[in-house]
Amino acid sequence: MKTALVTGAAGGIGFAVAKKLLENNISVIGMDIMPGMPETPDGDFTYFKGDLSDRKSREDFVNLAIEKYGRIDILVNVAGVAPKVRRDLLEMTEDSYDFVMNINTKGTLFLTQLTANQMIKNPGDNKGSIVNISSMSGYTSSVSRGEYCISKAGVTMITALFADRLAEYGITVNEIRPGIIATGMTSTVKEKYDSLIADGLLPIKRWGKPEDIADAVWTLTNGSLPYVTGQSIDVDGGFHIRRL
Repeated sequence: MKTALVTGAAGGIGFAVAKKLLENNISVIGMDIMPGMPETPDGDFTYFKGDLSDRKSREDFVNLAIEKYGRIDILVNVAGVAPKVRRDLLEMTEDSYDFVMNINTKGTLFLTQLTANQMIKNPGDNKGSIVNISSMSGYTSSVSRGEYCISKAGVTMITALFADRLAEYGITVNEIRPGIIATGMTSTVKEKYDSLIADGLLPIKRWGKPEDIADAVWTLTNGSLPYVTGQSIDVDGGFHIRRL
């Protein structure tokens, strides 16, 4: 049985990803900073309470997987935060920047590094797959939360770098860029996006669901795309299409 690590597992996208993998007989260790999961998913699931921005939490998370299963086959980097307070770019604080970057970018980078070094030890030609959950904000300006945009643009480069470095080991590294997804993070701006979607912002005129992202993760990790690496997959209802 294969083993997966999923960060942000207590949130909407992370929980959906964990469920999807479990439904396909993947053992999952889910990490989140929350005290526990909103519900316990069916399957071989272990919850790990940890802080992605903390080195010891990252190390303990990876070590738990090795101690329990002896290997890691899949890593899905979902965990991410928005700024606690939205501020204009001209008023963004260093504290807010550090808070967002330490989790979204630095935490993702060094957890990927730790996991990759374990995956390299796996036998066989196809040693594993890594999927980073970035955002349409990685290429879309949002001047009231610049630190979030910068952090997600950084995840895109993390994806490219590890895809390049790990290709020789048969480890694929790809990125999913979600669009407007119905999660706790977007619940505070629901009315705004309801209106934008109704006015034609998206070719597919609906909110995205966490399950839309989970389905894409499964496609990238189930072995059906072994010749695909370093790709950014937009799961956004067509938001990325430039239209006149």
